[in-house]
Amino acid sequence: MINVRIRHRFLAGTALVAALLAGTAGPATAAPVVLSSGHVDIIDVDYAAGALTVDVLDGTGTTDVERQPGDVVFQVPHAASTAVPSGSAWSFLGTGGQAWVLPQSNTAGLLWAGWNTTDVPSGVLQNNQLTFKLTSFAGPASFSIYTVSGGIPTVLFDSGNGLPDSLNVSRNTHAHVNWGFDAAGTYTVSFEVTGQLAATGSTISSGTKTFTFQVLP
Repeated sequence: MINVRIRHRFLAGTALVAALLAGTAGPATAAPVVLSSGHVDIIDVDYAAGALTVDVLDGTGTTDVERQPGDVVFQVPHAASTAVPSGSAWSFLGTGGQAWVLPQSNTAGLLWAGWNTTDVPSGVLQNNQLTFKLTSFAGPASFSIYTVSGGIPTVLFDSGNGLPDSLNVSRNTHAHVNWGFDAAGTYTVSFEVTGQLAATGSTISSGTKTFTFQVLP
């Protein structure tokens, strides 16, 4: 009988220690969501109660999901690699002759990536405009965002020519652009979105948001 009681006390003590250890353990860190194909608004801008926010609007599934930029990895597969066209107009894509591009047109197997300001109400900001600013960048080679019309590129952001780069974007815009990477590897790019309140002239900011791209060889 004594042995049974000792065993019960030992088990109870063990359970108590396990519970205490579980209580002091830090919260588990969730793995990032990897997006590799389908529609996504990488810079999704919202305005509410005098504040701008930036999320990722993930439309790759059957239902749109808003995600924090730090919770997402945007994957750029080998299928996105392409030969850089000849001519000085394309020099922003590097000198290696090859680049990885998420295209401005919807292409099967790749992310169709853009930005969205349709949730910013009219009249809240001066001239109904926001400013997108590429503030910092890290990666194995240059990063760019550009559009193409009639075979001619228009560069909107280019990490290779000095930062920050800024672009004025009107509210109620939903646009898709080309996202270019000059080499395989991991890229982190940081954007800030700002605007001036029409009522007061004061500047409001989303704060800096960092986005991660994994470019596969």
